[in-house]
Amino acid sequence: MKAHDGMFIDGSWRPAAGSGTIEVTNPADGTLLATVPAGGPADVDAAVRAARAALPGWSATPPAERAARLEALQQVLIARRDEIAETVTAELGSPLTLSRKVHAAAPIAVSGSYAQLAAEYPFEEQVGNSRVLREPVGVVGAITPWNYPLHQIVAKAAPALAVGCTMVLKPAEDTPLVAQLFAEAVDEAGVPAGVFNLVTGFGTEAGQALAEHEGIDLLSFTGSTAVGRQVGAAAARGVKRVALELGGKSANVILPGADLAKAVKAGVANVMSNSGQTCSAWTRMLVDAERYDEAVRLAADAVAAYVTGDPLDEVTRVGPVVNAKQYERVTGYIRRGQEEGARIVAGGAERPEGRERGHYVRPTVFADVTPEMTLAQEEIFGPVLSVLSYRDTEDALRIANGTVYGLAGAVWSEDEDEAVAFARRMETGQVDINGGRFNPLAPFGGYKQSGVGRELGRHGLEEYLQTKSLQF
Repeated sequence: MKAHDGMFIDGSWRPAAGSGTIEVTNPADGTLLATVPAGGPADVDAAVRAARAALPGWSATPPAERAARLEALQQVLIARRDEIAETVTAELGSPLTLSRKVHAAAPIAVSGSYAQLAAEYPFEEQVGNSRVLREPVGVVGAITPWNYPLHQIVAKAAPALAVGCTMVLKPAEDTPLVAQLFAEAVDEAGVPAGVFNLVTGFGTEAGQALAEHEGIDLLSFTGSTAVGRQVGAAAARGVKRVALELGGKSANVILPGADLAKAVKAGVANVMSNSGQTCSAWTRMLVDAERYDEAVRLAADAVAAYVTGDPLDEVTRVGPVVNAKQYERVTGYIRRGQEEGARIVAGGAERPEGRERGHYVRPTVFADVTPEMTLAQEEIFGPVLSVLSYRDTEDALRIANGTVYGLAGAVWSEDEDEAVAFARRMETGQVDINGGRFNPLAPFGGYKQSGVGRELGRHGLEEYLQTKSLQF
């Protein structure tokens, strides 16, 4: 596939400071897609210097002009949506149908939302005898994951650029090609040189250098909670602001009387999408004891429709996981679930039939899962669903809140008021009521160890602002 052999710094592609490389492989068959440079501290330093030099001009640019650049960026993404989808499918293994509907479509929607917000946001307000100003925080360091590679880039870059920040992006080493495509799009949209900079590299080198660089004012990271702790500690040494979107173990609570068939079907779809590689996936399905056996049967039946196969095949609903390490991680959790006494009712740790090559995991459903089991406590990040039983609604709430995470969740009830009342007591950042649709303007982020800060919409915009007051 098309790949640049340099870093995008100060508006142009320039050679890396070192000779290290990253091999980008296709998770469906292990073939080499491309090779990109593995940047290090020198590349990060050059990118940060470019961003700092561009900051005064970009932060002073009128909001309407910044909005116009974001509108232009959205149009470039629209024009290149097929290329985006194909690139994500090649790097990540996402079925092409999903890449079109989500991986390409979501960044288009989010970039457009921030173009509108940039034009409308009140950057000044009068409070008594004070004029309160909202100003860009400065230079942003962004470290993004591989599971939604372009969406996570846009969710950070669009609001940062909208408010007048400049930035340096370090994308995941598994999916750098779509990040390079985004850099091309930024350039094509007419964003001034130095405002957006891209350094490809490994987290232990380029990522660490970005987190520790004294020229970074805010560090925005999306990834695992374990790595988030390390990133936060590195940023804290320089008293940098941080925004951390981390892991999840979200509960899908089906209350007595809810439409069980609809709730189970939606819950299975949520977990299996993107091969289960979604931090907000509802990986714990909670069902009242009286309907538990029926729910397990429905979940097992639903999973049977999830065809595992070639991501380029239109009938495929579950592609491979991203790499060999992730394959071993997910299948290891499946085996551990069996060892701890959970019962597999669909799938398992064995490879799908006919898939000897590639990192394919069978869509798996566990029954007889108890709240203290590893399956119900740790983030698996694969197509694995655990079905748990509860006695009453208080027991359901205890189980739903009984993890260190709090990123997302769902509640189903025949009475919407009952569902809302339950959702209010859930310790999580976002809850879908009876299958509520995704809203790109709603804040997204976690409670507890699921992170700090919010992305998307106005709340995501304000992560990149700082406040000043003038007294008269």
